[in-house]
Amino acid sequence: MRLTFDDDWTATVTGEPLPITPRFDFAGQRVRVATYRDVEEQEQFQLATFGSQDWLWDAPDEARFDPVGRQLVGLQFQLPYEVADPEDCARVPALPLARPGGLRADEARDFRLEAATELCRGPGDGVLTGLRDLDVLDEPLEARIGIAPDVALLVQHGTIVGWSLTDPVQYLTSGFAAPDPAPAAAATRPLFTESLDLTTSPLLDDVRHREPSALARLKALHETLRGRTEDRHRTEALLALIGDLYEDYGSG
Repeated sequence: MRLTFDDDWTATVTGEPLPITPRFDFAGQRVRVATYRDVEEQEQFQLATFGSQDWLWDAPDEARFDPVGRQLVGLQFQLPYEVADPEDCARVPALPLARPGGLRADEARDFRLEAATELCRGPGDGVLTGLRDLDVLDEPLEARIGIAPDVALLVQHGTIVGWSLTDPVQYLTSGFAAPDPAPAAAATRPLFTESLDLTTSPLLDDVRHREPSALARLKALHETLRGRTEDRHRTEALLALIGDLYEDYGSG
């Protein structure tokens, strides 16, 4: 299968997905599938590869390829700020199932991978899906390419139209740190849902406008996360962003 990313830029699906555990940097609102561990290593990685990356005021998603073999070696997706209505999210198709695979660029040159604009939250936030736009839901998906553990690219008419992350709680982390390999605690999951509510539209808008009910939820969540000792790595990942929000809007 040949996939189109940016007008006439194409890549071919191969049989080898990336053997890299995804990292859901909650404070940065990004999903990373890459091995770099800090900003310096990320810059070196970008210099040594080609593909799509942010540049000056342009902020597309990142898909980087090795210049020698032209195989995919890293991905980074931005979490969309806009959350689709539950009715639209319910239209995200369950089929086809993800098929493991990698990508090989058909030519070695840079391109632009447009960031998703709509976030669809599955039941219990068990799956997060970033879509190019809601028009994607009007037609069936052609394929899901399982590009890395629990990470898939969504394909429609031979074009990448989105991505999905299954069990996002499992991969919660801060910055470039690796996620905790231990299973997420059951009590972490509702805290993740509440954190995601408060950091995406429409509730984030209420927080920024200092609506009392939204600020009350922010304060309650902040206090719960600060006092929690269980599943500390994931708790700290949530607190990194919730703490900033509380300091900006809820502590006055």
